[in-house]
Amino acid sequence: MDSPESLGIDTVLQHYAEENQPFGAVVPPIYQSSLFSFEDIDDFAAALSESPPGPPFFYSRIGNPTVDIVERKIAKLEGAEACKLIGTGMGAITMAIFSVVKSGSHCVVVDTCYKPVRQLFETMLARLGVTATFVDGRCPETVFEAVRPETDLIYLESPSSILFRLQDIEAITAFARQRGIVTVIDNTYSTPLYQSPLAMGVDILVHSATKYLAGHSDVTAGAICTSAERVAGMLKEEVNFLGSAIGPFPAWLVLRGLRTLSLRLPRHESTANSVVGWLQDHPRVKGVNHTSLADFEQRELFLKQMKGSAGLFSFELKDGSEAAVRSFVRALRLFKLGVSWGGFESLVVPVLMHPLDWPEPRWVIRLYCGLESPDDLIRDLARGLEAVSNASA
Repeated sequence: MDSPESLGIDTVLQHYAEENQPFGAVVPPIYQSSLFSFEDIDDFAAALSESPPGPPFFYSRIGNPTVDIVERKIAKLEGAEACKLIGTGMGAITMAIFSVVKSGSHCVVVDTCYKPVRQLFETMLARLGVTATFVDGRCPETVFEAVRPETDLIYLESPSSILFRLQDIEAITAFARQRGIVTVIDNTYSTPLYQSPLAMGVDILVHSATKYLAGHSDVTAGAICTSAERVAGMLKEEVNFLGSAIGPFPAWLVLRGLRTLSLRLPRHESTANSVVGWLQDHPRVKGVNHTSLADFEQRELFLKQMKGSAGLFSFELKDGSEAAVRSFVRALRLFKLGVSWGGFESLVVPVLMHPLDWPEPRWVIRLYCGLESPDDLIRDLARGLEAVSNASA
């Protein structure tokens, strides 16, 4: 194989970190073992003290050969020194944040971040003496102005959940580094194929690998990508103590999903763009929130820091009532009502949103376009919008 540094991203997805092939197996085995034994006590002591994650491996809560392959591959894709797989995306986010903050810390957080992340700051972290200021984030100055002397963390999600608002990653990370503030970003929406935040100065990157990376709606997983020093620190504390370890089989499912990431992601994007184009022209649609749109309000920033838009977006009905939203969702057949996204199936979820710049809450409908035929999805949405029309008549 060519030098790892020269491999294209598709080759990395298929082969990187898989040089060892027991018995010539082209698919890495699942090392479904909780622990690993040693012949010599000196080797055992060295494994525990010198290289806890392995190899050599000693306990799967800290490191496992199957998990290690996936971690090395994701780190390579993200341009990180190291990666640690976690049992869930929220687990990865929690560990990343906990590795930075302490009692008395202040954090600046994007207002439209993933709702459980906001709840983490408002509840558990608040009980531990960590404060947070939520900001719009579209203008970097809103982040800068919220920083205090005790600010230790800036949490970014670009694009953000539901409304898909961007933050200027390079501007914010440059500001943060000058002041010794750690930046964390959720890169689940873009994946390493469509955005490279670590190259823009971000300190810690997290994924819900449940979504595009795994891609089959049959596993939960999270990933933390950062420096080797930070991962080593998390292995000693957050990973070791909080216990959200990922098992070998779920890690293997993520590996299987990564094989087709560069095939699936453009398909999701193409389908979403077709659906968005149709929705934009529909008389019952008030507006669409999608980063790919030519009239997207942050178009210039999108072109600067992203390579694509993938399959997730949202829209609002002109009749913004809860009754209209319910009528729409109930009429759908292909779009399944459910949380999460990133798998083969198209999904819908209505959300009552109230970001800082809206005077009142409004219903927003998030759609995820799976791998179905775009024409079939459009017909399904037409059925939903017709139900809104009939309900309003």
